[in-house]
Amino acid sequence: MKSELGLDARLRRIEEIVAALDSDALDLDEALAAFEEGVEHLARAREMLARTELRIEELIGPEGDEVRDLRLPGEDEPEGRADD
Repeated sequence: MKSELGLDARLRRIEEIVAALDSDALDLDEALAAFEEGVEHLARAREMLARTELRIEELIGPEGDEVRDLRLPGEDEPEGRADD
């Protein structure tokens, strides 16, 4: 089973692919395969960023002006925080 790459790993791989394509060291079939791999990494990276953006909006609101209470039920309020 193939493990899911993180965003940083995907970006590094895209950079490696771009460098290989720029080097002219690949034949046509290798270049096409590398390009296809790069497109796949780019699509997955965009999906990861979109999911992250949605999660951030869930936490702070779309305008960034809300701070949602993220405490679990039964947790005490953090020290130094007052609702005054």
